[in-house]
Amino acid sequence: MATQETWSRAAQLTRLTEGTFDLLIIGGGITGAGLAREATLAGLRTALVERDDFASGTSSRSSRLVHGGVRYLEHGHLGLVFESSQERRRLLTLAPHLVRPLAFTWPVYAGARVPRWKLRAGLALYDALALFRNVGRHEALSREEVLRREPALDSHGLRGGARYWDAATDDSRLTAMTILAAAEVGAASGSVMCNHVEVVRGLYEAGRVVGVEVRDRLTRPHAQQSMAIRARVVVNATGPWSDTTLALLDAGNDKAQVARGTQVLGSAGAHLCVPRERVGHHEAITLVSPVDGRVMFVLPSGRHTVIGTTEHPAPRGPDDIRATEADVHYLLDSVNQRFPDAQLTPDDVISAWSGIRPLAARRATSGAGAGSASREHVVERVQPGVLSVTGGKLTTYRAMAADILRHVMQALGQAHTRVQQERSLETPLPGGEQAQELVLHEAQLACGHSDVARRLAQAYGSRWRAVWSPTVDDESLCERLVPELPYVMAEVRHAVRAEMAATLSDVLVRRTHLAFEQRDFGLSVAPRVADRMQRELGWTNAERDEELARYATDVARLFRIDQTNSSALRS
Repeated sequence: MATQETWSRAAQLTRLTEGTFDLLIIGGGITGAGLAREATLAGLRTALVERDDFASGTSSRSSRLVHGGVRYLEHGHLGLVFESSQERRRLLTLAPHLVRPLAFTWPVYAGARVPRWKLRAGLALYDALALFRNVGRHEALSREEVLRREPALDSHGLRGGARYWDAATDDSRLTAMTILAAAEVGAASGSVMCNHVEVVRGLYEAGRVVGVEVRDRLTRPHAQQSMAIRARVVVNATGPWSDTTLALLDAGNDKAQVARGTQVLGSAGAHLCVPRERVGHHEAITLVSPVDGRVMFVLPSGRHTVIGTTEHPAPRGPDDIRATEADVHYLLDSVNQRFPDAQLTPDDVISAWSGIRPLAARRATSGAGAGSASREHVVERVQPGVLSVTGGKLTTYRAMAADILRHVMQALGQAHTRVQQERSLETPLPGGEQAQELVLHEAQLACGHSDVARRLAQAYGSRWRAVWSPTVDDESLCERLVPELPYVMAEVRHAVRAEMAATLSDVLVRRTHLAFEQRDFGLSVAPRVADRMQRELGWTNAERDEELARYATDVARLFRIDQTNSSALRS
């Protein structure tokens, strides 16, 4: 099997124009990535194009959880919880480095919207829907047991609680490794996965979409040329950009308008990153916000804590969505009331971000808002040759992709065999081929720094040696990008050579989370990283400077906190 060390962007762009693909996927988030993996495992010649980078939208701005969805029980979404629990178990096996068990403590206070009896009943149902095959079963906790586990919690009014299990993940790397899996499996059939390629318009023959015209966004503007990609079936997997994508496809049609699919209900979810020591929690915490009764999370993330999330109508489009001051105050107030010694202020916020959940509007309860909308997906034929998918969630991306592929196979007139389906359930993601305990042990022996070894094991799994081995001949690759975090320069080299990273944001925002974990969002280290990428990619000095300027613009777009007050924070 070819490795990406041998692949070049120029070669991929050339392959996009060669022959006709069985399937063209527009969108490189977790939905498109999952479909690409399923399709290549089924033997389809598949192309995927993403306007920005893989996971550059909602798929890199989640709560970083693979979870059964305990809060969905309130809305009666039992089928979704059952499916989510199944997929959580599968991902813990297929990608043990990227999807890891995470214990949650749920404290219950006097007068809480979810009392102890209701929580116990809900978690019992949660375990049952997982067929009692979760990492561990829930356990009821007395007031004293809750405080013993989480002494920083407010003791006033505490009645007890529970402990249960879900899983944590690295959302952007899960997406990237799913893309990589598709690229490796599909290499023999000529499949191509390409980021930074945007759709310009649809290509039509006899009223049917037969492909798209695209443009490479990394080519200097004066040299940009469009390319035609031909495919038997096109899938729109662009999430909150779905309507925009359908309009682009329609731009090539001089006859009937493209039919519009299910309306996308844009629900904005904001998160904060703060120093973990300021909160003082040990494990993940599930809280019922004392502000408005909404379920939210306080999540461990190395030296940091991620607090989230909000849920309210998106005040802006997906290209311009950010956390607002109202989001920040809501999340801080909620945590401060349950961790009274924290007294977090906006000055404690290292970074804040927001993403848009592309929910299917028809799955929402009338008048109840986005919080009632099921995370179940909808697949529709919106035009001859075009399928569009709406909704879904990170946890169920593999199952969702399998369902989309069923529609694709029907459109192609082919059968999706049981053997092909079993390959999806049995083939680990890149790096998931070995037990995590062994990987971590070997990485610790090799690199000598426990935090760096843990980072290598959790980000790359059994492929950590491909990242670390070059340090033997080039000691500069051992250098940390910033002293207090475990990211090393070898990861920059690997991201460019083996993970299709082509911009500073690709590396600092998505292949690593450094931008989320530094108050300057990585601006101070960006010149050093740009120097390394210049060596790898052959940038001129002018191109290096242009890339630094683009990075500054990009992190401002992602992490600037808007003053605009959201109209509502309640779901």
